[in-house]
Amino acid sequence: MKNLAFFLLLITIASCNDSKTETKDATNSEGNITAQSIVDKAIEKACNGNCDHAEVSFTFRDKTYKSKRLEGAFLLERITNDSIGIIRDELTNQGFIRSVNDIELELADTTALKLSNSVNSVLYFAQLPYGLNAPAVQKELIGKDTIKNQPYYEVKVTFAKEGGGTDHDDEFMYWIHQKEFTVDYLAYSYEVNGGGIRFREAYNSRVVKGIRFVDYNNYKTEDLTTPLSELDDLFEQDKLPLLSKIETENIEVKLLN
Repeated sequence: MKNLAFFLLLITIASCNDSKTETKDATNSEGNITAQSIVDKAIEKACNGNCDHAEVSFTFRDKTYKSKRLEGAFLLERITNDSIGIIRDELTNQGFIRSVNDIELELADTTALKLSNSVNSVLYFAQLPYGLNAPAVQKELIGKDTIKNQPYYEVKVTFAKEGGGTDHDDEFMYWIHQKEFTVDYLAYSYEVNGGGIRFREAYNSRVVKGIRFVDYNNYKTEDLTTPLSELDDLFEQDKLPLLSKIETENIEVKLLN
């Protein structure tokens, strides 16, 4: 969803900063509950300090995705077994490469951008909330609400125009549990390809080597004027049709020193 420049910024900054989170509760140093302190706690809960020095791999829709982060360096990878052979898409600090049977292809910039975005988007959602402390990310605590009788903070995320990519008008909403600090629901709106709105419900939570992973029920609404903050109510009223399931399988994690 975000363009290449935004994801490079998001990944590299997150790699350097997330391990510094030492928040013990949802309050900042002044004792105030803020969007930043809530997100810090959510990252701490999801990563346990491991996300920025780990190799992660999983399969999603018959493709293998991998990420490796250590000391600010990163490698994001997608491997596809196709009729023409093994297609490998790799995004690093140096840029994007596609190879087929280990032969690097020459790509137009627009093609490379589209492919890198598709790799990034899968890994971005699979490893949320890791990455939400990038400089371009603007966080706002909208309020509190309940979903299925559970208490949540509603945190709105937008992106600064500078450093936020060509799709900086995209908007996200995260429902973060007030006690567990897990991201159990999220919603987002986007402008590309005619625009759309999605609402995701996390399920099948599991922890691998200290890192939390979830799958999602992916819902939609056809009314693009719907505020993201109202989607949880529509979800509880069964007014959001299920579009798809987002399932990651065969998760493996190797912690790096």
